[in-house]
Amino acid sequence: MIVHPDLHPLLDRVYRARQIQSVQELERELEHLLPFQTLLGIDQAIVILAKAVRENKRILIVGDFDADGATSTAVAVRALRSFGAQHVQFLVPNRFAFGYGLTPELVVAAKPYAPDIIVTVDNGIANHAGVAAAKALGIQVVITDHHLAAATLPDADAIVNPNQPDDLFPSKHLAGVGVIFYVMLALRRHLLESGWFAAQSLSEPTMARLLDIVALGTVADLVALDKNNRILVHQGLRRIRAGQCVPGIFALLELAGREVTRATTADLGFAVAARLNAAGRLDDMSLGIECLLTDDPIRAREIARLLDQMNDERRSIEKDMQAQALAALNKINLQDALPKGLCLFDETWHQGVIGILASRIKERFHRPVIVLAPGQEGELKGSARSIAGLHIRDVLARIDVMQPGLLLKFGGHAMAAGLTIAKVNLATFTALFTEVVEGLLSDAQLQHCVYSDGELLADEFNLEVATLLRDGGPWGQAFPEPLFDGVFTIVEQRIVGDKHLKLRLSKDNNVLEAIAFFVDTAVWPNHRCQQIHAAYRLDINEYKGRKTVQLIVDYFEAL
Repeated sequence: MIVHPDLHPLLDRVYRARQIQSVQELERELEHLLPFQTLLGIDQAIVILAKAVRENKRILIVGDFDADGATSTAVAVRALRSFGAQHVQFLVPNRFAFGYGLTPELVVAAKPYAPDIIVTVDNGIANHAGVAAAKALGIQVVITDHHLAAATLPDADAIVNPNQPDDLFPSKHLAGVGVIFYVMLALRRHLLESGWFAAQSLSEPTMARLLDIVALGTVADLVALDKNNRILVHQGLRRIRAGQCVPGIFALLELAGREVTRATTADLGFAVAARLNAAGRLDDMSLGIECLLTDDPIRAREIARLLDQMNDERRSIEKDMQAQALAALNKINLQDALPKGLCLFDETWHQGVIGILASRIKERFHRPVIVLAPGQEGELKGSARSIAGLHIRDVLARIDVMQPGLLLKFGGHAMAAGLTIAKVNLATFTALFTEVVEGLLSDAQLQHCVYSDGELLADEFNLEVATLLRDGGPWGQAFPEPLFDGVFTIVEQRIVGDKHLKLRLSKDNNVLEAIAFFVDTAVWPNHRCQQIHAAYRLDINEYKGRKTVQLIVDYFEAL
């Protein structure tokens, strides 16, 4: 069965491999976005926020210290100000002082802002104590979040979260930025229908102007790119490519050497989000949010340079931490087989970088990983990453049931989570984590499988097909970029940039340029190797105005 007769056969094959069954699933226009009306709690949230705008109340946006939190905050602030709200400020918890979300300590820090209303973005669903502390001070609380709820919900004035119990919104994959975008869509509709903009002589705000920021946060948070998220990301990328993005995104792309007019989801994830996240990892995400809020291109470039410097520092810290982690794991591996779940801790590790380290170790050993670092006195902060088939938040929830109180805090979703434990309980937690994971994962699930879209024909290694594949997305989490495989003869191989393998490969009378990033330089180049079996993506390399096909080699082995 073909998806649509007008599709290129290769693209049809790719879509069917991703369970696309009709051309309607590929619609990317805004008119096909899911309506906001089925989001549970959105009506209550709009009543509160509309009243706040009309009565000029003080609104405080409480965000998170990652890219999803930063983009969510920027969307909320930009939208509310465009609606005529006069007193909108934001506060992001410093991860080293307050930890994640709306904590009681953060409510104390919010007092100088004298908020009438706190709106959480990308957090709040598990912050019962923080919500209670705010309510005790007479502050209304509107929670917008996308993380999984605990057994009970906080006593907020309104909660909008597609993943809360009884919510009927068809997509459960909105990022935090997607949730607040929907709330602002609904608020704009309410204000428009009530005549607010006309009464205030305000031009009607265009919500599409926020989609570049929405796309960035959606890609950065690695949520599944279902149809609804693909619409949001596609429309955001279209604005970016047309030069209609905020100066901060433009500056970060430019600084990373990415071509704005050809920006992809990979550019947003690896170039923009990485630099934005560096602020929250090493210092304070307020700088990253300012980068997304400023309309001054000069100021945006200044902030982008600071974020780039932070990202360089983050890379250096991560490199040292990874070397320590790999040395420890190699030692374990020599003595015995690695456990199915890895729990790593070092006194010297940086709390802001443990999430990246957990991801790197997970990718290398293909098993769930928790990395911990010193937190507040007597505590350890942990970041968890998982593999397909193991819901990491459910693992933490099971541990919490097995030994109540062991986890001081925890939250997250299937593939990523955060936690806090007392340092004295590290050994106990490690043993329980190992026990639970051993019981849930089979040996087969620990085998790293590379899923290929098959081989390309000799006449498909061309710019037309590469462009077709690039534009067939947006590609991302749960909707992966097409990956092909085949056997190639090595014509030439050399290291570039200290750690990347530049190749010229021959197949079916085609000689193709290729590159494999971050190879083991102790093994490659290997001039005894004449052939490789490679899994690759078809890419377009542009140099001095000349476009050529290039293979991005994700996995390869010598034959």
